[in-house]
Amino acid sequence: MTETHAVVTGAGPVGTNIALQLAEQGRPVRLLTRSGSGPEHPLIERLRADVSKPGELARHLEGADALFHCIHGSAYSAKAWARELPQADQVAMDAAATASVPVVFPESLYSYDLSAMPMTEENRRDAVRGKGGVRARLLRARAEHEAATVSVVASDFYGPHVRMAHAGDRMVPLVLEGKKITVMGSADVPHSFTYVPDLAAAMIAAAGERSAWNRVLHAPTAPAVTQRRMVEEFAAAAGVPAPKVAVLPAWALQAVGVVMPSVRELAETMPQLTAEFVVDSAATERLLGLAPTPLADGAAETVRWWRAAERLAA
Repeated sequence: MTETHAVVTGAGPVGTNIALQLAEQGRPVRLLTRSGSGPEHPLIERLRADVSKPGELARHLEGADALFHCIHGSAYSAKAWARELPQADQVAMDAAATASVPVVFPESLYSYDLSAMPMTEENRRDAVRGKGGVRARLLRARAEHEAATVSVVASDFYGPHVRMAHAGDRMVPLVLEGKKITVMGSADVPHSFTYVPDLAAAMIAAAGERSAWNRVLHAPTAPAVTQRRMVEEFAAAAGVPAPKVAVLPAWALQAVGVVMPSVRELAETMPQLTAEFVVDSAATERLLGLAPTPLADGAAETVRWWRAAERLAA
């Protein structure tokens, strides 16, 4: 019998964690990126590929059992997302449909109606403007396509391989260095953080669970905490004093955003950090038989990864 493989596109924090988990389960992985980068493992085949080209992606899906489509836009902007992501999704879904394999996407909470908390899998996802509007249109296109699709929604990331994030390079290395941390929006409102290995595990489980196909699921996510609590958890895991926490208010970002488009894109998401922003993943946990990693355990593993990464960079 010919051995099947999984295809992962993109070697960011999500693609990397998925590829490593699959390999550690003994499953061969074909990891596709433009540069041929990604984690090293005997079962991970790192290949240069432009997955925006239909024929190229389809070729790698021959003999595959799942596609994990983890690419992201070239810039953090609604314009870049609208220009690039619908076509990228279309190529992935067309190739998956032809190969008769499920395609699993990591997804964000941008499209959600924030007036209803906590956010469950049944909440409305009908944003119209900006990045939220782009994500809502992507979800509708997935629901209408003939391919078997699963979108696994996560909140703000933390964990191994997570760098550019509120609980990534804006927090963890500063904790380790004992420097003051400035968080955005508010330091003291409940906010859900998703441990990326839990997102990866849910995406892998969903690919193999037919009852999860053609649905929007929530990555297992531990109870919401404040940004201040996240700082304290990382400090406790590192065995260092918790540093001071300052706040950059939403109005300051909005003011700067008037003249800086990149800051304006960030300011658009400030409602997620100034008010309660809570994910309920109980339904998906029951469906997939998974549970979120306790925050203390996730923080400890995150600190270990950052310290190892800093040693390698030294």
